[in-house]
Amino acid sequence: MKSEVLKFKLKRMKQIALITGGSRGIGNGIATHLAKAGFDLAINGVRAESEAEEQLQKLRDLGAKVIYCQGNIGVAADRISILENIKAHFGYLNVLVNNAGIAPVNRCDFLEVTEENFDTLMDVNQKGTFFLTQLIVKYLLELKANETISTACVVNITSVSALAASTQRAEYCMSKASLSMLSKVLAVRLAPHNIPVYEIQPGIIDTDMITKVRDKYVKLAEELVLERRMGTPDDIGKIVTALVTGQIPYATGQVISPDGGMGIWRF
Repeated sequence: MKSEVLKFKLKRMKQIALITGGSRGIGNGIATHLAKAGFDLAINGVRAESEAEEQLQKLRDLGAKVIYCQGNIGVAADRISILENIKAHFGYLNVLVNNAGIAPVNRCDFLEVTEENFDTLMDVNQKGTFFLTQLIVKYLLELKANETISTACVVNITSVSALAASTQRAEYCMSKASLSMLSKVLAVRLAPHNIPVYEIQPGIIDTDMITKVRDKYVKLAEELVLERRMGTPDDIGKIVTALVTGQIPYATGQVISPDGGMGIWRF
């Protein structure tokens, strides 16, 4: 009887998702669809909360309880602060979406990349994501062990750049390739705990990250993408929501590549 009562309570609890870089671009697209699906949200970003207030309010208008966890995931103290904020406001967590990432400080040839710029990007995209994930996964395992939650999952947003080499963005491509391996390692490590891990490798997505080179990517989409358009944050949000709500079962460790068919080999 006790276990049945516990299952009933767990079923009635709203799921909580942490989305890094969740106040803009792909992260905001994911947050919007998760809010529509009934999730409450912890949104991480480096901007001041006042600068993200418009996006946060739109999520609240969809019925979600939303907290803003300001912080740079590349900084250890900020990672701890993000988790403590979640604990204080919600008391538990179900979903981690690793979406935060930065573009190269300077888009330049491999031969011109400086050590300083390399470290800046890797501190966020690679090191920050790795150690935030470690911190959050430990918390998820604790929650599952004491039966505070019944379901959990991790979604890593990488990029087609995990596979496609760009001599003008070498450090960025390397960071995404490393996160692709992190997804595999996590899938193996968390399988015994019934925590699935998924990787999303978006193709050309229309976000503010490509503002300075948008014309180039519009042309690339017209030439290389079978669907003849850039993807949108809305596209990615729908896919992530399907994954975290269990609509794509038996798929831990799988890579989904929403790239409009760009990655298909053809002659």
